[in-house]
Amino acid sequence: MYDRSIGFGLEHIGLAALRYPRAIALAVLAFSIVCATQIPRAWVDGDLLRIYAHSGHYYDAYEHLSDTFGTFENDLYLLVSSPTLTQPETLEQVRELAFDLELNEFAVGTMSPFTLRKPDGGGTSVPAVPEGMTDFAQVALALSQLQQNDPMMRNLITPDLTGVVLIMFPNQDMVREHGTKAMIASVRDTIAYYADSDIDVELTGPPIWTTEMVNAAVSDQIKFTLWGFGLGTLIALLALRSVPGALMVAATPFVAVMWTMGMVILLFGSFSFLTIIVTTLVLVISFAESMFFVFNWLAYWRAGMEPNKAVDATVKLVGPATALTMLTTLVSFASLALTPGQGIREFSIAGAIGSALLFVCLMTFMPLMLKAALRIGFKAPGRPSLVLTAPLPLSWFLASRFGRPLSILAIAVTLLLFIPYGLIQPHFSFEDFVARDSSALATAAEIDSGVGGVAPIYIRVPLKQNDPDVGDADFETIKAAHQILERHLGQNKVISAASASNYIESGFSRAEVLESVGPFMRHRFVTDDGSQALITGFMPTIVDSDALKQLVEDVDRELAAAGVENAEIGGFRILTTYATDQIVRGLQLDLTLSVLVNLALIGFAFQSFRVALASAIPNLFPVLGTEAWLYFSGAGLQLTTVIALTIAFGIAVDDTVHFLSHYLHGRREEGRTHMEAIKHTLERIGGAIVGTTIILCSGMVIVVFSDMPQVALFGTLFVSTLGFALIGDLFILPALLAAGGRFFQPLGRIRVRMADHDPTPDDPTGEAATEIIRSNPSTT
Repeated sequence: MYDRSIGFGLEHIGLAALRYPRAIALAVLAFSIVCATQIPRAWVDGDLLRIYAHSGHYYDAYEHLSDTFGTFENDLYLLVSSPTLTQPETLEQVRELAFDLELNEFAVGTMSPFTLRKPDGGGTSVPAVPEGMTDFAQVALALSQLQQNDPMMRNLITPDLTGVVLIMFPNQDMVREHGTKAMIASVRDTIAYYADSDIDVELTGPPIWTTEMVNAAVSDQIKFTLWGFGLGTLIALLALRSVPGALMVAATPFVAVMWTMGMVILLFGSFSFLTIIVTTLVLVISFAESMFFVFNWLAYWRAGMEPNKAVDATVKLVGPATALTMLTTLVSFASLALTPGQGIREFSIAGAIGSALLFVCLMTFMPLMLKAALRIGFKAPGRPSLVLTAPLPLSWFLASRFGRPLSILAIAVTLLLFIPYGLIQPHFSFEDFVARDSSALATAAEIDSGVGGVAPIYIRVPLKQNDPDVGDADFETIKAAHQILERHLGQNKVISAASASNYIESGFSRAEVLESVGPFMRHRFVTDDGSQALITGFMPTIVDSDALKQLVEDVDRELAAAGVENAEIGGFRILTTYATDQIVRGLQLDLTLSVLVNLALIGFAFQSFRVALASAIPNLFPVLGTEAWLYFSGAGLQLTTVIALTIAFGIAVDDTVHFLSHYLHGRREEGRTHMEAIKHTLERIGGAIVGTTIILCSGMVIVVFSDMPQVALFGTLFVSTLGFALIGDLFILPALLAAGGRFFQPLGRIRVRMADHDPTPDDPTGEAATEIIRSNPSTT
C-alpha cells in the first residue's frame, strides 16, 4: 500500500492556511498590495521583434543586417493621392509636404520623388523631379519618365500618376523616448495642413501596424477580463443558485489575476502580444478550479458536515488533486521554454508563474474567504442546477452497457489521428499578426496595387575591394545580385548601388551617383568602409509564406550559380516566416514532450502506469482531433496554434486527474467496487466537470472575437480542444475504466494519500471526510 500524496505535499500550503489563518491572511494581503501597486504600470509592448528575439540564426542575421545598414522595417509610409497630381500647383503642394515631413522632429531623413536627386554632370546634383514646371503636360511627362526609367521612382510613383509614396525614416532615439504614438501624432499634425478635397494622405508601415495591434490588444484584454468575470460569475450564479456563492467563486479569480499581472510586470516590465493572453488563461482556469472547490465544499455541507469542518475536508480531499492539476498545467507552460525565442520564453515563464500563483491563491485565499463568509452568516444554497448533471445518466448508461465497443472505437480513432499529427506543416501569414480591419494594412494593399509593394527583402553581399565608392569588380557582383532579385520581383523593383546604371552609362562616376542620393540612402547601399553592399527589393506586403520561401530558395540558388559568394538574404518578412517555421516545429516537439511528461507525472503521482494509460486516450483525443482539423482545413500549424493546444492539453488533464482521484478515493477509503466507484465518481464530480468546462469555454469564447487573428485562432482552438476534452472525460474515460475491469482491478489496492488524516483546528481528528462519506455513501 502506498501512503503518499498525489500532490507531492503541496496541499500543505492549504493546511497551513487552516492552522495559521491570521498569519496567512496577512501574507495574502501584503502580497496582494505589492501586486496591485504594479498594475498602474501595465502596458503592452508593440515590438514584434520581442517575440522572435534570440530565436536563432534568422534573428541574428536580421539583427546584424539592421545594425550594419539600417532597414526599412521601422519606416513610416505616406500614400499621397490626388486626381490632379499632374497639375503644377498640386505637385508643388505635395513637394512642400515632403519637405515639411523631412523637418519633422521625429525624422532623421525621408525618401520621396522630391528628395531624390540625380547628378547634373557638373559635380553637383539636381532634383529628380524638376522644379518650376508650369503646365500639365510637362509634369505628366516628367513623372511618367521617372516612373518608368528610374528604379527608385518606380517604387514611389503610381503608374497612373495619381499617387506618390513618401517614406519617413524615424529617429529611433526620439521614438524610444516619446513613444510611437507621439511620433504618429506629430506626423498627422504635419500632414493635416495639406489634406484637402484634392489631396488625400494615408499612413501605413510597421509603426502604424504595431500601434493598431497594441490598441487591439489592450481593447481585447479589457473585453476579455470584463467578459470573463461577468460570464464566470453568471454561470456560477446559475449553477449554485446563490448570489453570495457566485461572488465567492469570482473572488479567487480576481485575486489570482491581480497576482499574475503584478508579477508579470515586475519581471518583464510590460506585456507582449503573447503574455497578455496569460491573464485571460489564469482568469478562466481559476474560475474553473474555484467552482470545483466550492462544489466539493457544498457537497460535504449538504451531507451533514459542519460547514467549517467541510472547508477543511475539501482542502484535504481536493488539495492534492488540485496540486497535481497545477503541476500538469505548469509542465505544459514550462515545456514551451525549450523552444528558443524571447516571446515564447516570456509566455512560458508568465504562464508557469500564473499557474503556481493560482494554486497558492486557491489554497490560501479561498478557504480563508469561505470561513469568513460563514462567520457573517452565509447559508448553504440549494442543490446545483440540473443542467450540469443532465449528461451524467447518459454517460453511465454508455459506460456500463457499451464500455468495450466505445473504448475500442476511441482507441482506434485516436491512433488514426496520429497520421495528420505527423503530416501537418507549419504555416505563417503576416496579416494574421495585424489587427482586423486595419486601415494601415488597407493602405499597404493600395500601395501594393499601385507601385507593386513596399515590403523590403534584402541581399547582403560581402565586397572584396573595400572601396566606399565601389570598385569595378564589386560593382559587377552587386549588379549580378541586383539583376537576379529583379528577375523575381519585377523591373525597377530593386534598388542598390547598381540602380543608377543609366546615369553611370551616361558618363557619371559611381562616386557622383552615390553622392547624389544623400548620406542616409548611401549608407543603405554600401557600408562606409566599402566592405559590404545591400541590395533591397520591394514586394507586396501581403504574400503567402510558401511563396516567400520558394522565392528565397530560388534567389539563393541563382546567387550561388552566379558566383556571388557568401550572400545572405534577409529582412523582417524572412525572419518572421523562417523563424516562425522553426519555432512552430520546436513547439510541436514541446507539445509532444508535454503530453508524455504529464502522463508520466500522473502515473508517478498515482504510483500506477495503469492510471497513466487510463488518462492517455481521453486527453490525446482532443489534441489530435484539433490538429487533424487544422491539417484537413489547410490552416497548418501557426505560432498560437501549438501554444493553444499545449496549454489546452495541460488544462484538459485537470478534470481527468480529479476524476481518477475521486475514483481511487472511492475504491480505497470508501471500499466501493470497481463499477460502483465509477458511477459514484460521475455522480459526485460530473456536474463540477461540466460546470468548469462551461466556465473555461465561455470565458475563452470571447477571445474568438478578438481583433487580432492570431489571438482569435488561439481562442477557437482552446475552446474546441476543451469541448472535446469534456467528451473524453465524461464518456471515453468512464467507458475505458468500465471496459478494463480486470486491468484496473489492482488500482483498489493502491493507497493514495489525500491529506485526509492531517489534523486542522476544525477537524482535529482528521477523519471528517472519511466519516461523512462512509455515513452518506450516496452523497453527490
